[in-house]
Parts: sequence; C-alpha cells; structure tokens
Amino acid sequence: MGRAALATRPADATLINTTCPYCGVGCGVEMQRNNQAWLCRGDQQHPANAGKLCVKGSALAETLDSRGRLLEPQINGVAVSIDQACTRIADEFKQVIAEHGPDAVAFYVSGQLLTEDYYVANKLIKGFMGTANIDTNSRLCMASAVVGYKRAFGADAVPCSYEDLALADLLVLVGSNAAWAHPILYQKMTQAKRDNPHKKVVVIDPRRTATCDLADLHLAIKPGTDALLFNGLLAYLAKQDCLDARFIIEHTEGFVLALAQAEATADTDLAVLAADCGVSESDLNKFFAWFAQTPRTVTFYSQGVNQSSSGVDKSNAIINVHLATGRIGKPGAGPFSITGQPNAMGGREVGGLANQLAAHMDFNDPAAIDRVERFWQAENMAQQNGLKAVDLFQAVDAGKVKAIWIMHTNPVVTMPDADFVRRALEKCACVVVSDAVADTDTTRCANILLPAAAWGEKDGTVTNSDRTISRQRAFLSAPGQAKPDWWWICQVAQKMGFEQAFNYVSPFGVFKEHVALSAFENDGLLSRRDFDLSGLQSLTEPEYQNLQPIQWPVTADYPNGLKRLFEDGQFFTPNRRAKFIAITPQLPKESPSNDYPFVLNTGRYRDQWHTMTRTAKTPKLLQHRDEPRLSMHPDDAQQCGLVTGDLAMVTSRLGKLILPVECDTGLVKGQVFVPMHWTGVYAKHGRVDRLIPAHTDPLSGQPESKHAVVNITAWPAAFRAGYWTKDFDWQPAENLGYWVKVPKENGVFWHLADTQGFDLSTWQSNQPQLNEPDLCFEDEALGVVRFAWLDLQDGLVAALFVAPNLRLQPPYDWVSSLLNQTLLNDSDRYGLLSGLAVDKVDAGATICSCFQVGEKTLCDAIKEGGATLDKLGEKTGAGTNCGSCIPELKALIAQGG
Repeated sequence: MGRAALATRPADATLINTTCPYCGVGCGVEMQRNNQAWLCRGDQQHPANAGKLCVKGSALAETLDSRGRLLEPQINGVAVSIDQACTRIADEFKQVIAEHGPDAVAFYVSGQLLTEDYYVANKLIKGFMGTANIDTNSRLCMASAVVGYKRAFGADAVPCSYEDLALADLLVLVGSNAAWAHPILYQKMTQAKRDNPHKKVVVIDPRRTATCDLADLHLAIKPGTDALLFNGLLAYLAKQDCLDARFIIEHTEGFVLALAQAEATADTDLAVLAADCGVSESDLNKFFAWFAQTPRTVTFYSQGVNQSSSGVDKSNAIINVHLATGRIGKPGAGPFSITGQPNAMGGREVGGLANQLAAHMDFNDPAAIDRVERFWQAENMAQQNGLKAVDLFQAVDAGKVKAIWIMHTNPVVTMPDADFVRRALEKCACVVVSDAVADTDTTRCANILLPAAAWGEKDGTVTNSDRTISRQRAFLSAPGQAKPDWWWICQVAQKMGFEQAFNYVSPFGVFKEHVALSAFENDGLLSRRDFDLSGLQSLTEPEYQNLQPIQWPVTADYPNGLKRLFEDGQFFTPNRRAKFIAITPQLPKESPSNDYPFVLNTGRYRDQWHTMTRTAKTPKLLQHRDEPRLSMHPDDAQQCGLVTGDLAMVTSRLGKLILPVECDTGLVKGQVFVPMHWTGVYAKHGRVDRLIPAHTDPLSGQPESKHAVVNITAWPAAFRAGYWTKDFDWQPAENLGYWVKVPKENGVFWHLADTQGFDLSTWQSNQPQLNEPDLCFEDEALGVVRFAWLDLQDGLVAALFVAPNLRLQPPYDWVSSLLNQTLLNDSDRYGLLSGLAVDKVDAGATICSCFQVGEKTLCDAIKEGGATLDKLGEKTGAGTNCGSCIPELKALIAQGG
C-alpha cells in the first residue's frame, strides 16, 4: 500500500465541510480557501452547532502551519525510512509476543483518532495479536459514564439529543463547566433560557464557575457528595409521591432495593442532608421541589461526576431519579453524559477500551467473542478484558508489558501520578509513539516515532456526544512523511504477517467493514444490540464522501437515524427492562489533614485544549490565561501569606508545583483549582497530574483526577522576569526555579523567576547569541533591570524586564507587538527603557479572545453607555461570536466597569 492509495483532496478545493477536532460537541466546520490561506467558519447546516464556533474552533485556521511537526520516522532519535520504522515495530512486537505472550504488548490510543483509525487498531491487537491490552484516554473522561449506562440500560447508549437541552424546562448541570468546556452547548442553553423565561437551570458544582452565570440555583456541594445528593433526591421523590409508578412497574427492575438503599444512606431530614452535602436547607429543598414538579428535566453531567473513585455510582444515582420519574426517552428529558474528547464515542463504538469488543459487544459474552472472531476471521482472538489505563502503565513499570504503542495522546501529562508514568515508559524497551507533534512529554520517552497526519490532513468519521456521526474531511496534504493512523497500523500489521486482513486502500473500506460488523447477526430479539448502522450497508464511496451528519442507530426502521433512545420503554438488557442500581455513596479516597489541608480540583481553561499541542500555536488563545494559575479563596490565600500574583508551592505526597496565585471567591474555603493543560514543554511546573494519586473507580477504572489533597506555601521568589525573544529554540537555564513559555506571533514570551537573585553575567552566559544590550536601564536600589537587543534595522530581537517579585507584572502585550515591527521609533525605545507603553492604549487583560478585546477597553465602553450585553457588543464586538466571554462581560457590567 503506497502513497497513491491514500484518499486526498485537491489542493485548490474552495470549500470543505469537516468537523472540529476539539471537544465532544462535534461542531461542523467550513474551511474555505482564500488564495494561499484557509478561512474557518461554522457550518450552518450541521445540527450540533448551526454555524456557531467557540473561540478555539474559530481559530483552527491559525493552527495549520508545520511548525513543530514530526515530519519523518525516527528510531532512537535517528531519522529512518518508513519501511525501516514499520519493520522495526513489527519485529519488536513479534519478538515480544513469541517470548512473553501477547499480553506483553499494549496500545494506548486517543479520542483524537478517527473512528476508522480506532477500528483498525482494535482489530489488530484484539483479533490478530491476541490481547485486549488497548486502552484510550477516553478512560480518563468517559469510562464511568459508560459503565453507568451499561448497568442501567444494558448498553453504552446515550439516550438524549442536543435538542433536549432546549426542550427541557429544568436543566441540571452536575460537575460541568459547560461555559468553558462545551461553549457551543452552553450557548444553546443560554438561548433556550432566553426563549423560555420559565426554564430553570441548576448548577451542582463545588466551584462557582462561569457556567453559574446561567444558573437560577448553584449548589456548591462538598466534593464527592454527588451520589448522596441524588440518593436523597430519590428518597424525597418517593416521600412526595412524585414517582412514575407505571413506568417503574412496566419498564424497570430493582427499584425497591435502590429506594431502600437511598433511604438508608441519605437522611430524609433535609436539614441533615443539606449539612452533609454542604449546602443550605432552603437551596436543597428548592432543587428537590423543582425536580419533583418538572417532567421535562435533563441532567447534564460531565467530568465532575466521572473523574471519581465512585464515578459509576454517581452516574447511576443520577440515572435512578430519571428512571423513577419516567424521564427518559421523551423530548426534553433524560440523563445526558457529555464527553470531553472529540471522538470518544466513536472509539467506544469500535471497542477502543480494554474491556470492550467492537460494535458495543463485550468479553463477558462468549457468543460475542465468537461472533467478532468469525466476522474478522481473526487468527488469534483475545478472550478476556485487557488492562485499563492505570493498570496498563503499572504493568509497563513492572516489566509485564514490554512493548507499547501510544497514538495521538500524552499520558506523561494526563495520567494520574504522571511522574510514575514517565518513569515507567523510560524503563520500557520498546515505546512507539505516533503523533503529529515532534516534542511532547511523551515523545521524549519514545524509542520509535511515527509522524502522524493531523486534523485537516486525515479523512474519516467521528461521533459526538449525542451519537451524531460526522465526516472529518481532508483539505490539506500531510507534510513530510506524515500519514494517517490507519495507514501506519496497516503497514505494521502487514509486516507482522496479517496482509489479507489489513489491505485497506482508503478510510471508506474501513468504514464499510465497521458498518457491516455493527449489523452482523444483529437482527434477532436475543442478539439485538444498540449500535447498529445496518441502514448504511449499501453506502457507496461517493456517498461516504458526501455523508451528512446522522445519529445512530441507522437501520431500516430508522434510515435517517434516531434522535433519542428508549421512546418505546425497551432497553438493551436481556429482559428489556432498565435496572435501578442500589447506591452506597462513597467519599473521595483521600481527605484533608494537617499536612495536606486543601482539596485540589483540576479542569479546563476556556481557551485551551488538553495538552496545548494545537491551541498553543494560536497566540490569541493564550491571552485569556497565559500561564497555569493556582485559584484559591482570598481568605485561604491570606492565611497562607499570599496575594494575587504571588508564586506558591503546591505539594502533594507525590510531588510539587510552583504556580502564581489567583484569588477566586467562587471557590469554597479549603478548596483550590489548577488547570490541566500545561506540560513540561510549556512550563517547568505545569503538569498538575503529577500531584494526583492513581485512585480509580473499581468498576470503570477511571481515575479520581478531580481530587487530591495538598499543602500550599509561599515560594520566595527573589526576582520575577519577563523575556521576549524571536529565538523559538531558546530555553532557560536548567537550574532556573520557575518558567512558563508563551508562544507569540513572531517570537516567544517567557515568565521567569527564581529564589536566587538575578545575576546579569549568568544570564548573558546563557545567551551566547546576544551581544551587549542596545538599550539598558538598571536601578540597583529597586532591583529593576530592563534590557533590549535590536537588529541592524532597529527591530526588536529580544527584551528582558526584571524586578523583585510583584513589582513586575508581565505580560506587556505592547512589547510582544514590537516583535512584529521592523523598525522601532523613539516612543518604542523609551517605552522599553521605562517599562511603560508610550502613545499606545493599554487594553488590559484579554477578556474576548475572538475580537481581542481587553478588560480596560470593556470597562471604558461600559462607562460610555455599553451597560448591557447588546450595547457592549455593538461598541466592542465582545461576546458576539462564540459567547464564551459573556459571563465575564456580565461581571464587568455588574461592577459598572
């Protein structure tokens, strides 16, 4: 199979409809060529977003350059041919299997893979290599929701559709900061609330987030008490006679035991229950009454539920109250788990998790194993579940897994106890990493690197959070020797001797086989499975190329797909009844102590995505938050001797981070928050998961990534510095205490700090390419230094501002803008010496990333008559595109600018 076999798009294509590669919303995107550039806008015909895009999606065209790309295969850091790399991988895998058995090999894959990539990887390792040791970073985000659905419904079947968010009269968001994590769905909710003034929104989250801007009620529950809260709700519904008795009798089982357990574990005295959950009795009573009185209720839950050592039980506690009230399979009603990954759903469809077979079949069913084996004509079919992610990397550390292939993911950053994962990979003799990016924390651990095609270069399908399958289409040629993931997998498979089973020539062939397997022996009552694409079996390649978004199942009965499941009250359990699960609430595995008095929560920032390999290429996405921060309640900060901007050391029993403090009254005292995105590439102390213990849910294997106990102390910085340079390859001295790298349009900005005083000679020894600075300002009494280096045309090459601790307040965007100029005028030079912009407007911290509108600009506009969102949008444009900044705009308006 050579290059000619790859499906490509013509270079002069003017308009390509594709799908966004970020979160699980799965927005449609139109890419249009304009001369040599690509323009990006939302696809108005796509049901997920109807033309809207968040700021990350809107900036996709800015991420298409080849800077930082992995362009050729490498073995031990030496470039090799494609044939050499694939032969080496195949030989390594064959040798390990021959000497130690198939369970000594593993794949760790990603929601960044397309469904076709996922399918081929799953087929190779489970059907032909003979092990189910393939897991995915979906284990870190969706595994508990999957098990919860399977326990209740008999299948990993999301019952709702996005339109139910608008149709619901009560929307309950649990552990979801949708305003930042799923902004397009948040905008749907916001519009629905404007259209329906009677709609109520409840946010259940320990932290007051931007999503609470939409809330009629915020329940800031104690971390980990979600299941207790919903057990209490179930008991309340029974006590108030608000159950759907007919639905319970005709369509469910296990209700009596579930209710008895709920009554035994959640106090029926609401005052006591409220205290146990950490909320007021009046707020708890209001939420329970609203739920009891509102038939059209959607409970929308995400990582705050899933990333827990009891996430499955939390999920089932939520599902229980929907089954008890018959609020499922109806417009505007249902338990709706929202995923973080762009193709977590597609990965689950093909068995991407270690405890799944393909097409929503499982290893606990011998008939299913036999069915898949016959369909694949598998030579060495796996017979049992493989290792889940945490167990998998523990097996790598123990030497039980001797060869691992990691595809499009960064576990050295995202796994709990991340330093342990790094050490495990460094010990492993064969670590293959296929990625689009050359330098990540995980590629640094690899023996063999494969250059993978990135978004815009690969072709296939993805499935979003409401079961909508969409096409992701190629509109660029892959640079260098980068190839799609399915192609790399097939090359290795063929060299392992499995030519006939892996002779695909395009993603279409893989998709057709995927469709056929979903339909295989899936037409009888006893074998009826939820995932069924039989209605697409006659699909031709041109029809595949033009495939429009469609929600599975797609069958003869539902040729256009199905918006919501279980409308007929029939589920996918053997007796077709949904199951109530008796829940015993469990608190997180670790509790605060004298040594570690704070609870650490982790999550997303608005404008960043996962480990920043794509979003960090867009400077404007780093303007809202350009470094990871430690958010804490002002009273806690004061108790620790800290103020906003101070550097603090955050310590768990596993490691430490150094982060600037951000005071946040939205946090309950005793709780702190750190974002998940920064890596060892972008920050010396950014990898928050090095602090997170590897506690997991016993049923799902999902880590408790939302909870660790930590101590916080001041980190005594002797100096703080900001350094701007056009040298993209410059790195700080290894012994420097603190640094954060911030890519800019024509250079890089660095936050720098250390506990030792600034020494100019040491600095210059780490800068051999720079001569004496052309502009110098030194104030020994204040400890302030400002240097600038200019080129022959008087353009800025580099600038360094140094000051004791908080006397320096970078970043100065006006200095960054000077990197784009070829000539500096006298005002620019004076500004570099004085540290103050001259003849330039200070817009303040960026609030609206879409239109680059700063806080000071907004405050001025508010004072000049922009005292409503509409008027402020007219004056500045802020809030009129993706809407992610609207909660912050409202806060500024409320303050009067």
